[in-house]
Amino acid sequence: MNRMSWKKLALPLTLLLGGCIPAAGRLSLADTMAGTRIVDISHPLTERMPVYPGGTPLSATVMGTVEKDGYYIRKFTVGEHTGTHVDAPAHFAAGAKTVDQLPVESLAGPAAVVDVSAKAAQNADYEVTVEDIEAWERQHGPLGPQHLVLIRTGWASRWPDEERYRNADASGVMHYPGVSLAASQLLNTRQVRAIGIDTLSTDPGPSKTFEQHRHFLGGGGYHIENLADLSALPAWGAYVVVQPVSVQGGSGSPARVLAFIPQENR
Repeated sequence: MNRMSWKKLALPLTLLLGGCIPAAGRLSLADTMAGTRIVDISHPLTERMPVYPGGTPLSATVMGTVEKDGYYIRKFTVGEHTGTHVDAPAHFAAGAKTVDQLPVESLAGPAAVVDVSAKAAQNADYEVTVEDIEAWERQHGPLGPQHLVLIRTGWASRWPDEERYRNADASGVMHYPGVSLAASQLLNTRQVRAIGIDTLSTDPGPSKTFEQHRHFLGGGGYHIENLADLSALPAWGAYVVVQPVSVQGGSGSPARVLAFIPQENR
């Protein structure tokens, strides 16, 4: 069981098996969920929030009001990579899966939270290393195809201040933490489902070549960028569900991301 108790596995297994677990366990989906905290680890879309340079911010127009029309309705435009969002493999790999083609089972799984916030506080350009990943594995067990690896840099504390979040210098070069190519290669060999991060990009701010994007997305994984504060999540034990809009042919999509935290990990 890789040092994980049946209770820790109850929620993921119950969700994956549609609420069916061995009769001897006598644990229903309702029983499991009753002792579970649900945390929203995504930012709401607003018209004033940080976007990657050149990105498309949210723009909303009221089309009807209750007072005038009997109902409230708006139309909006927003970039596929605005706010908390998913990068589909097609974002950097021609012919790869678009966001609507991501298997639904890949959009949920146990979260491995790698906390590098202390290192990022000392170095805004910090890149998650192979050692960071291996240190997590030594403590919690090997990563595998079921995992979503979430990188906690602490950068979410700067949201929604775009100037602080981008952290650009006088030359316009942005400075925020990301994932090194070597760490990305390791996670690809582990075949993890996704890499998530609480910054504008999984590549570090100064990157102009997006090597991490090209490698990991090219390998079939997907990204979750601009995650909200991850401090409520344990290093191991939470179960995450990613909810992108299923845009046909989309390179990505804004997403709501929910973390389910069993009572014993709260």
